[in-house]
Amino acid sequence: MLHPLIVVTYFGFHLTFVVPPAVGLTAASLSRPAREGADVPVGGLAAIVVLALLYTTPWDNYLIEQGVWHYGEGVVAGTIWHAPVEEYLFIALQPLVTALWLSRVHDGGDPGPTATVRNRVAGLLAGVAVGGVGAVLLSSDPTFYLGAILLWAAPVLAIQWAFGWPYLWHHRRVVAVGVAVPTLYFWVADRIALAQGIWVISETYTVGVDILGLPVEEALFFLVTNLFIVQGLVLYEWVIERWR
Repeated sequence: MLHPLIVVTYFGFHLTFVVPPAVGLTAASLSRPAREGADVPVGGLAAIVVLALLYTTPWDNYLIEQGVWHYGEGVVAGTIWHAPVEEYLFIALQPLVTALWLSRVHDGGDPGPTATVRNRVAGLLAGVAVGGVGAVLLSSDPTFYLGAILLWAAPVLAIQWAFGWPYLWHHRRVVAVGVAVPTLYFWVADRIALAQGIWVISETYTVGVDILGLPVEEALFFLVTNLFIVQGLVLYEWVIERWR
């Protein structure tokens, strides 16, 4: 049985699952001063939020238009294009939650290893390979959503890995913890939202494999988006440190 305090609207989802960790992590940052160099990089976070909105909005609206997912009746306040207004809020707030969490586990940038030309080419090709797999998966209805996620993710991953995958590997424990915790948290939140019918994933465009009721496509989405955020912020701090 679902918890009676959980509000069955998209806005209620934010109040239940997004606002509390954002407020709690902010309060923790204020009450327990972060280690030197461990503050939230406001400039990097602002850039990621803007880029997330610009990059995700067309993709998100296209998939809604294609019927990859839809929303329950009466659970959204309104729509802009095809997406609910709460969706844009989610796109903006998820980076904030993940960034606040990352600031608790990351000490800030250090010089670290520098990527060689060979490293950059390898990182770029790895991102291209992700996109290639995504393009292949797009050709079939059951793998369409998986393909759309991978193809959408590929350019960002290619840029980040080409720019500094050796540095990300140097901080692999921070990256892993920074990604894993918010990803697991949003997996649980997403699973509850699906159970309540706030959003519904099409069976036509998914492979039908789930993790305790969470479609693997949704699991991959939150893994990839948190990877974007964490890698982006770790690389941002690295660049700032090198400029000082």
